Amino acid sequence: MQKLCISYLWTIRLVLMTQAPATPRVTRRQHDREIVALAVPAFGALVAEPLFVMADSAIVGHLGTAQLAGLGVASALLTTAVSIFVFLAYATTAAVARRVGAGDLQAAIRQGMDGIWLAFLLGAAVIAAVLPTAPALVELFGASDSAAPYATTYLRISSLGIPAMLVVLAATGVLRGLQDTRTPLRVAIAGFVANGALNAGLVYGAGLGIAGSAWGTVMAQCGMAAVYLTVVVRGARRHSASLRPDAAGIRASAQAGVPLLVRTLSLRAILMIATAVAARLGDADMAAHQIILSLWSLLAFALDAIAIAGQAIIGRYLGAEDTRGAREACRRMVQWGIAVGVVLSVLVVVARPVFLPLFTSDTVVKDAALPALLVVALSQPICGVVFVLDGVLMGAGDGPYLAWAMVLTLAVFAPLALLVPALGGGLTALWTAMTLMMTVRMLTLWLRTRSGRWIVTGATR
Repeated sequence: MQKLCISYLWTIRLVLMTQAPATPRVTRRQHDREIVALAVPAFGALVAEPLFVMADSAIVGHLGTAQLAGLGVASALLTTAVSIFVFLAYATTAAVARRVGAGDLQAAIRQGMDGIWLAFLLGAAVIAAVLPTAPALVELFGASDSAAPYATTYLRISSLGIPAMLVVLAATGVLRGLQDTRTPLRVAIAGFVANGALNAGLVYGAGLGIAGSAWGTVMAQCGMAAVYLTVVVRGARRHSASLRPDAAGIRASAQAGVPLLVRTLSLRAILMIATAVAARLGDADMAAHQIILSLWSLLAFALDAIAIAGQAIIGRYLGAEDTRGAREACRRMVQWGIAVGVVLSVLVVVARPVFLPLFTSDTVVKDAALPALLVVALSQPICGVVFVLDGVLMGAGDGPYLAWAMVLTLAVFAPLALLVPALGGGLTALWTAMTLMMTVRMLTLWLRTRSGRWIVTGATR
């Protein structure tokens, strides 16, 4: 608890140092309107994404336990594969936003097309890797003998939709860079509805079982990709931007994405270590950890929406060579991050008597989850700062620093987490370590933003 208090003192200090006394009120209001206009639709689109898996689970669950277990294994593999390539959205957003700020929409869309072509190439490579290795991957993830055939079937069919998934990521980055988060929200909602209808029709109407669910998801993803491509192609024609693949541009997009890939892999490693440690604490602690991790991920969507706004806004300001605007927008978004974090803290504390019974009736699991849940609640203002500054530095194209900072965070967190069971700590100690991990992230990101080295102006970094 003392360490948590220290973390809070750092957060308060950060708030004081990121205030902008000289910023006119009208400017703050302008920033507020812009942040809300971008963040609210982005939040809706982010929430829509996990609903795909929920819809599939609800439909497949009525087929049987083995089918649902197979879907769970395959979905975990697909989610991991796609999350690794989330840099397609992040890097494209920053690059496109810079060119928008510089007033060159033709180059902005051309840059976006390079990201989309890269997504196609990566998607094809993933298909080539997954199709022959699907049974081995399912076995590696520990699927039971009864669930393995269903998992393999779902994974092989769904892998055909991975290029579409990656195109959606890249095209979403294009639109975010163009300061448009409403279109991705509309596409996400339409995709969710289509996915549910197709799954129900193919699973039960056509009698295809779990294969029908996979085909329905692939069709929905391809439909979403087609809509995005239509929007981007129209923009390209309107601004006379070339649609042809450009080797140099694709290579530049890949190079910009490598540091963000390192960052993402490091973050995934942190979450995997936390889950592995929780599993060593016992079944009750592992069950409680899964509940808390689900809530933590949900809270992250709200904070990530502000980060997405930060990527688009900061990239545009730097492209326009407006360093003062970039700094002021950064300050205001940090304030938003902290404010939203405080609200989330209160909501978690107030809702905890209702939240836990939704997932378990086991008293032992509830007792393990409750104190750890309070730690998560207390950490939300810190998380708010982390997510916002992460988005700011992504928008600035500061990927190499983000990669270094996340690797350092992993190096700090791993031994702390592994010491939890060795020292007889429980789930609360593990989530205290998670909070310290977020504090380390906050410090590394804050030091970078305070230094000003992230501010590199111009159409390209």
